Amino acid sequence: MTATYDVLGMILTEHEFSLPLDHGDPHGERITVFAREVARPGGRDLPFLVYLQGGPGQEAPRPTAAPTAPGWLGRALRDYRVLLLDQRGTGRSTPVGVLPGMTPRQQAGRLKHFRADAIVQDAERIRAELGVESWSVLGQSFGGFCALHYLCRAPHGLREAFFTGGLPPVGRHPDEVYRATYATMLDRNRRYYRRYPADHDRVLRLLDLLRSGEVRLPDGDVLTPRRFRQAGNVLGMSDGAERLHYLLERDPSSPAFRHDLAAALPFSGRNPLYAVIHEASYADGHATRWSAERVMPDEFAEDETLFTGEHVFAWMFTDYKELAPLREAAELLAGYEWPALYDAGRLRDCRVPCAAAIYVHDAYVDRAFSEETARLIPSMRTWITDEYEHNGLRADGDRVLDRLIGLTRGEV
Repeated sequence: MTATYDVLGMILTEHEFSLPLDHGDPHGERITVFAREVARPGGRDLPFLVYLQGGPGQEAPRPTAAPTAPGWLGRALRDYRVLLLDQRGTGRSTPVGVLPGMTPRQQAGRLKHFRADAIVQDAERIRAELGVESWSVLGQSFGGFCALHYLCRAPHGLREAFFTGGLPPVGRHPDEVYRATYATMLDRNRRYYRRYPADHDRVLRLLDLLRSGEVRLPDGDVLTPRRFRQAGNVLGMSDGAERLHYLLERDPSSPAFRHDLAAALPFSGRNPLYAVIHEASYADGHATRWSAERVMPDEFAEDETLFTGEHVFAWMFTDYKELAPLREAAELLAGYEWPALYDAGRLRDCRVPCAAAIYVHDAYVDRAFSEETARLIPSMRTWITDEYEHNGLRADGDRVLDRLIGLTRGEV
């Protein structure tokens, strides 16, 4: 099913694909996966670049005005037509929701089919349906996890692979990942309070208020201290310290504070996959068993003024009423031994031209582990930079993508 529009100086073609929920059961339940093809006028015969969005559970960006939104799109359209994939369960693809009417075991069984491995199988089915011999992929954050799995599972389908803040560890236990990200977040907290020292007292006063249970978010949830600390997730972005500071300078009794805080919190019922599948994204042949919760350092456990980052906790499925219907399923998934996502042997044999932007102070995808993975891949070229944070592609997409393209072509 397709529809084509000539708008915004671009040709937009909308595709809907009927694909198996479980690729191991091709005759079972079907889901819809949506993708929007974007081309410049005269560019519909250019090779494909598939954009793999961060997340998990986030839809692809919506182009609004060529070439500025998203910022990397203008550069991409010079050499490619772009396929913006709404990964399964997101955007216009069949939604997940809280799976009413299912037992927890049924919910968990369904949610197992929304990791990078299933997304790559979707992409391969779509590539075949479109009659494309091979295409390039651009993976941002979690999208890079998908791209690395693609290199392991179906390298024949790839012309090039670009990674931005998303080159994951191979074979590492999730506990190692979260120990590393806590260390980075501890540094981020210290930097934040050095920049805005008065905010430490603001946070102390706010925590006292939150312990009373009197502050409620717009959806009626009580704003608990531990939930408030998750606003620190923004500290991994280039503008995160300012966003957090401007939030904290608001009167906490005001509607504006409650609405702005709700918008800043990374987890919500709008995107349940982000909470339910996030740790599993790092489960390269392991069970997570609430990894981030188990390995939380003493500094974070003892000092409530320290903000957490992209860390998932079991208590979220109690504090967030929109996530509560998935609480038992999340427990089952935490104990599940996930299949391996990556194959170090295949990566060592990789011949697909690859380039990765690795951000020195990345609070979400650890730099040291990314460099370790890059060394496995003989066709990988890296750009290790402290010019950007995790959102480098969003902050300066034209330059970042141009650099990666140049690296794969030997022009940089």
